[in-house]
Parts: sequence; C-alpha cells; structure tokens
Amino acid sequence: MGRVSEVEPLYYWLGDSHGVEPIEKACQWKGELTPLQQKASDAIIDTIERKSRLLINAVCGAGKTEMLYEGIEAAIAQGLKICIATPRTDVVRELAPRLRRDFPRIQSAALYGDSTELDHGAHLVIATTHQLLRYRQAFDVIIVDEVDAFPYHKDKSLPQAVKRAAKPEHAMIYLTATPRTDLKIKSALHLIQTVSIPMRFHGHPLPVPTFKYVRKLENQLLDQKLPQAIQRWIYNRNGRRYLLFVPTIEMAHHLSRLLNNTPYVFAESPNRKELIQQFRNKNISALITTTILERGVTFPSIDVAVIKADHHVFDVAALVQISGRSGRSATDPTGDVTFFYETKTNAMVQAKQYTLKKNKEAKEYMR
Repeated sequence: MGRVSEVEPLYYWLGDSHGVEPIEKACQWKGELTPLQQKASDAIIDTIERKSRLLINAVCGAGKTEMLYEGIEAAIAQGLKICIATPRTDVVRELAPRLRRDFPRIQSAALYGDSTELDHGAHLVIATTHQLLRYRQAFDVIIVDEVDAFPYHKDKSLPQAVKRAAKPEHAMIYLTATPRTDLKIKSALHLIQTVSIPMRFHGHPLPVPTFKYVRKLENQLLDQKLPQAIQRWIYNRNGRRYLLFVPTIEMAHHLSRLLNNTPYVFAESPNRKELIQQFRNKNISALITTTILERGVTFPSIDVAVIKADHHVFDVAALVQISGRSGRSATDPTGDVTFFYETKTNAMVQAKQYTLKKNKEAKEYMR
C-alpha cells in the first residue's frame, strides 16, 4: 500500500458508478468439471443470482479455481464487477495468469504490494485482501479465497475492508479447505450455505502425513548438524523434487547452509518471486520455505517435509495446507508428506486425523 499515516485524509468517489461492459461466453477453458465440482459451480451461480453468501469447503487440490469459472462467466455476461481476494501475494501471482489465459477477452487487474497494474474498469480484479482498502462499494461479487489464512483471520481491518468493498447488494463466496471456528459454527447452524468437497479433482486420496521423531532437532540444526533422519529422507527422494517447510527464517538459513546452499524463501525475500518461479519451472529441485507457501500454490510432482512440525506456527490449518501441496497432479497423484518433530502436538495429530477423515468421506462418496 505504500506509506499510510493516520493524519492523511482518505477519499472515496461519490459520483456515478459506471458498470463494466457485459461479455458473452467469456470463458475459453475447455476442461470438464467432476460431479462434485459441478455441484459447487451450480451453487456459486445460484449465489451470484440471489446475491447471497456461500462457503465452499473443499480439500486442497479439489480444483477450486475451475469451480469458479461458470459463475465468473455468468457474472461477466450480466455486466457485474468481480473480485477474487486472497490474503497471500503468491496466490495472486499464481491465479492471475491462469484466469487471464482462460478469460482472454475480459479486462483484469492483479493487485498486490509490488504490482504496477491499475484497475481501469476491470471486469475481474485479483487482489490481496489488503488492496481492498482502496475500494468502497465497488464489487457485485467478492470471492475470498483461502479465507482462513493469515493475516486475514487475525486482522479485523481486512474483513471490514472486504465488506466495505462490496456493493450494498452483492454475492460473497468463501473458499477454503480449513475453515476457522466462526465459519464452522455458521455452517453448522445453517447460517451460511455450504458445499463440502472431500475429494481431489483426480479422485485419488490425500497423502497421509508420516511422523518422524528427531531428538534435539532444533539444537542440531542450530549447531550446524543435519539430523540423519532428514538426510535419509532427502536421499530417498531419488531425484524427485521437494519442499522443506521451516518455522523461522533463522532455521531456513541454517538448513540452507547444511544443504549446500539450497535456496530458501520467506515473506521479505528480495528474490522470492524469481525463486518460486524457478521451482515451478523445474529449474531447481528443492526449495526451503517458511509458511508463505503453505497454501494457494501448485507445484506438480513434489514431496513435502515439515522441519520442526511441533513449532507453534504450524497449527492444524497450516499443517493440513502444507500436506495439500503434495500429490496434486493427475499424472502424479501420490506424494510423500513427512512431519519431523521433537514433541508430538495436538495440531500434528489433528492434521493427520483430518486427512484420514476426508479420505474416508471421499471413499464413501465413490461407492
């Protein structure tokens, strides 16, 4: 957002609100939705027509983006202005090219901290939730992707910004694999329509995390010693690419040195965008990361390890989302997920239970 001071005045437009030009058949995507995806897509269209609220509770890798397409196309045909908002910059960077590829005839804008783009009457805005502080009563449809992610669920100003950015009559759609308590309660009390999708689009089960105990794990890393269990795990990849999640920047730095300067990324990394793109392009085989890559990004054919999975930054939602980075490709639907820990935590146990529960629900659905 740049520098913002409490003493600076804020302005908003009081003049006429011009709509966007309707475009028929704006979507050029040629894929097919699964029955579960179609169920969600139909609910999204209905929510847009009724200007109501909807929660899509779908496991990681369910294909949430493609579920939106028919709804976005229907909204654009009516001349409605749409925003897809997400708490994470990397999610915006991943979504924007995909949406522009599949909706080539519409005007769009991708807004985040380092973006140079502007919204000049865009049909579709893909933005971080912080960027919605720029808007007031601007959108007919707001889709909040990864609604449970930090900092959205911790910063009260962000939900307020999303609410203020919506027109008085609007559709609000929430997407997540791990809804927080408030949305769970609203869903259980039928205060918000909910569509649950327990299966990935390719029909294969979610990878179940494996627990690996390592004595004095953190101390070994700080003493510049790579635990044998982690060495074996890396050796057993046999050339397969992998992500290593760590709880702190300091640990990322130590681990990088122990692994022959394997690149690492964190929120303020100066080369974060370039390294992530290199990993996506398969130019590098391994990447160390903090929780910035826990959700919303897709890398085909990778394994995942969480180093010090018992650290407090790895709550249930984070561990579920991290596990969801593996096995996302239809051509390579399996993957290894391993939690390295010193003390087993409730979050680790609950993340594994979540995976087993969703796989059971998916199996029952297939019958």
